[in-house]
Amino acid sequence: MQTLSTAAIQMNSQPDLDHNLKQAYEWILEAAGLGAEFIGLPENFAFLGNEKERLRQAETIAKKSAKSLSVWAEEFGVFLLAGGYPYPAGDNKVYNRAEVYNPNGEVISRYDKVHLFDVDLSDQEQYRESDMVKPGSNKTVVCEINHSFRAGLSICYDIRFPELYRKLVTEGANLLTIPAAFTKPTGEAHWEVLLRARAIENTSYVIAPAQTGLHGDKRKTYGHAMIIDPWGNILADAGTKPGVVTAELDTEVIEEVRRKIPSLKHRVM
Repeated sequence: MQTLSTAAIQMNSQPDLDHNLKQAYEWILEAAGLGAEFIGLPENFAFLGNEKERLRQAETIAKKSAKSLSVWAEEFGVFLLAGGYPYPAGDNKVYNRAEVYNPNGEVISRYDKVHLFDVDLSDQEQYRESDMVKPGSNKTVVCEINHSFRAGLSICYDIRFPELYRKLVTEGANLLTIPAAFTKPTGEAHWEVLLRARAIENTSYVIAPAQTGLHGDKRKTYGHAMIIDPWGNILADAGTKPGVVTAELDTEVIEEVRRKIPSLKHRVM
């Protein structure tokens, strides 16, 4: 048996880098105090609520975020998931980048979001992530957290593309990370069911840090950061307020579920 203490952070990030980094540090401090060894921050943890300003400040956001994340991971001796922040990509665009830092403060894995959120939810609520974000490569990213847990990286809208997670699991992932800033209407309709589906169909744990509330003047997110086990049970749900939820993952649970329903071995396509 191998266990891993995890935490998913839920934030209400604003279009204010220094404010957000201060809040992130306080939540990481709390999570580490609860014994978490792997701590996840949500998508857009460093800046959310003004897309044009986020693009303009991208270089500063990227530098300050990376420096802070490295220091925090080493300070608390934890694996730290930076759920997504803007990183300059040239051509007046950014990557939406997630990274994992080890307890020495080193980046051990990096993923640039590949599926971009271009949707029309209503006449009043439309999103064109591709206007400012460049997609990453199609290479899947899996990193070792300890000898028994391997994290497969993704971000938010990726959740709607199950083939990505099947590739991650095929490459050894048993912990799927899905940091997000899910919109309120899509969250109410789809967030929980999609998270549970990804866990169940891949018989893997899912950790999903999230954004919640109003960001700037218009952007609203759903909240409900979650940690889910391979059977689809919700181990932790942050509700709609900023905060931290924790859960202990156990390799015996993965093995038991995969013995009961060995669907990964039954694949024919």
